[in-house]
Amino acid sequence: MNRTNRVAWFVFGLLAIAVGFYPLMYVFAQGEIGLLLSKSQELLANSIWNIGFYGHILFGGLALMIGWVQFSKRFRNSNLARHRAIGKVYVGAVMVSGLCGGFIAFYATGGPVAMTGFFMLAVFWLYFTITAYMAIRHGDIEKHKVFMIYSYAACFGAVTLRIWLPLLILLMGSFEPAYRIVAWLAWVPNLIFAFYWVRRKGLSIG
Repeated sequence: MNRTNRVAWFVFGLLAIAVGFYPLMYVFAQGEIGLLLSKSQELLANSIWNIGFYGHILFGGLALMIGWVQFSKRFRNSNLARHRAIGKVYVGAVMVSGLCGGFIAFYATGGPVAMTGFFMLAVFWLYFTITAYMAIRHGDIEKHKVFMIYSYAACFGAVTLRIWLPLLILLMGSFEPAYRIVAWLAWVPNLIFAFYWVRRKGLSIG
């Protein structure tokens, strides 16, 4: 791995870990912070929505923190049992976070545009992850690799959202229109990047 790749890998991991820990701020904060400030008191008092919200951010953070190490060939090949164990935890975390995310998408700030963007992200994330898991269960390693790349590209939307959102708010001067855009911008470019990354690596799903 050359110096540029090492720096990119370090930044990639640092962002994944930092944003993975970010949901703990919501757990330990005194009062509403961040996205909760845009929600009504009626919604904040809804126990089902709260289960969905905290299930989404906590398990999504876990998936983000542990998923990135799986892309290190050295780490993966040095202990396949560990790779499988982390993979199972990742899949389980995605199932919880994706289902919860699909539910709370219907309450997204920004109306139908934001709602649709986040709901589609949840659907694609679940689909890619389930497909990757089923592929490895059937011994199709290459297909597993392809769909795990797509799965983590969707997962990494948690990072890219937090990069894009403040820039869009600064540009547009308001949270809601920025949030409508970031509901799509956080993950669609990630999947486009993943598509070209898969092609560059010469992977195929047959």
